[in-house]
Amino acid sequence: MKPRKPLWPLVFELWRRISPVRRRQFLLLLALMLVASFAEVVSVATILPFLGILTAPERVLAHPVVQPASLAFGIETAQELLLPITLAFCLAAVAAGSIRIFLLYATTRYTFAIGADLSIDIYRRTLYQPYPVHISRNSSEVITGITGKTAMMIGSVLLPLLTLISSGILLTGILLALLAVDPVIALVAGGLFGTIYLVILQLSKRSLRLNSECIARESTQVIKSLQEGLGGIRDVLIDGTQNAYCKIYQTADRPLRRAQGKTNFISASPRYLIETLGMVLIAGLAYSMSQRDGGVAAAIPVLGALALGAQRLLPILQQGYSSLTIIGGAEASLRDTLELLDQPLPAYIARPMAAPIPFQREIGLRELGFRYSPEGPWILRGVNLILPKSRRIGFIGSTGSGKSTMIDVVMGLLQPTEGFLEIDGQPIDGSNYRGWQAHIAHVPQAIYLADSTIEENIAFGIPREEIDHERIERAARQAQMADVIESWPDRYQTFVGERGIRLSGGQRQRIGIARALYKQADVMIFDEATSALDHETEGAVMQAIDGLGAEMTVLIIAHRLTTLKNCDLIVEIGAGGVRRTGTYRDLVNN
Repeated sequence: MKPRKPLWPLVFELWRRISPVRRRQFLLLLALMLVASFAEVVSVATILPFLGILTAPERVLAHPVVQPASLAFGIETAQELLLPITLAFCLAAVAAGSIRIFLLYATTRYTFAIGADLSIDIYRRTLYQPYPVHISRNSSEVITGITGKTAMMIGSVLLPLLTLISSGILLTGILLALLAVDPVIALVAGGLFGTIYLVILQLSKRSLRLNSECIARESTQVIKSLQEGLGGIRDVLIDGTQNAYCKIYQTADRPLRRAQGKTNFISASPRYLIETLGMVLIAGLAYSMSQRDGGVAAAIPVLGALALGAQRLLPILQQGYSSLTIIGGAEASLRDTLELLDQPLPAYIARPMAAPIPFQREIGLRELGFRYSPEGPWILRGVNLILPKSRRIGFIGSTGSGKSTMIDVVMGLLQPTEGFLEIDGQPIDGSNYRGWQAHIAHVPQAIYLADSTIEENIAFGIPREEIDHERIERAARQAQMADVIESWPDRYQTFVGERGIRLSGGQRQRIGIARALYKQADVMIFDEATSALDHETEGAVMQAIDGLGAEMTVLIIAHRLTTLKNCDLIVEIGAGGVRRTGTYRDLVNN
């Protein structure tokens, strides 16, 4: 088991995943943060002359810094100086606020742009994973990773991280301004408040880690429970099991919300303690400074500057602390997201679409063996089989006999554990399997139909503007579905509903055949495509299959031998190998 990386190495790993363009944009954002910090310093600095002109105007007018400016503008009395200094203070405050708003806009936009980049990258890497990876995963984990955990990266890692950086820069600028006003008080206040936050952060570290693990785990379970309950809604309604699925959802959702609530409480609660201490500190300073020479009037400018500085300082400290706790609460989700970003991409992704490899004679299986893991049982072993081109070839066998696994090997979805898949004597491996798959169209038992039009489902995966409408109609006619489609009011623009719920089973299968035909492949594979249909519907679908061109190679997996009676060759699979081969008549007679 790999040792878990601490939080901050994970954050640096996330930075490594950000594109060079986004990194350059971050430098611009950093420059904007420095400008915002400078604006805050100016707004704090202008409070001194503003309060000074209100309480001791003659002292301000006589100040060495003010005198040259007042002479240049012809200002002779303190009253004349009041308006310019008030305007300067207001201008500084407005400028600082405007820059902060723009910084918030830029930070938010930048964060969500990175979130989109990460989400797209995860989805892309997931789609390019080999078939064994997909069948070994729970789809809920992948969906949660792409949607929920990537969204969490935006709200709980990226945005708080940028807020933390921005808060650090602003905090530094304000502390420098307060040091210029009164170094001792600035150091004591900054050190006291900073220490309190660090102590709270250290005490809550373990709780944040446990909360993060709970959030990562239960968010996956929430999606899983939703998929299972809604995916089997017909059985749920018939069996009356709504309450059971509600309990499953509740078991996952409550701990998730509780962990999120704890993290939010840990993030927000210190603010009230710090604000109380800040008020006490300001009151103590006011009392202490009022005892000095000049009394309260002399202390007001300094107290005003310190109060404004504290008013800026405390929220920034709270922002920084809150950002740290939010990031800590997302540690496990960050780790899961990085694992999805670590999925390798295949070498062919940078190459143009693979051209079909030559296929003139036969598909060959040579001493073929397959198992899913080195410790697992052999599904197939020692299989030797020749499948001639332009033939109808059927596969039959009991459940678990390995016939679907064999077809997955033939389609290049699974790589043989031992032996070879050959096309015209050429072994198929990682370098050329995409060229072999260019020949293949696949019709599974459960046809996936998107909630879109008939046309878009036949041309599945093709951008709408690139769909060839004549080719769509030709494929529908070959699949013996055109007459049905053209009898509907919207014809090929008819919506099929989610997963094709508005179509019958036979219509869905024939849409699947039309989809395969649209691809214009010369090898058609039907993986138990009629096993869930009644005899009449199965007969109609098989009629559509029998009507395919004689030059096409058709491989059909079926449960019933009678389904394969029109095949040129039937292969019976059992005990991990080929039990017998022959025509329908041969197998019936034997």
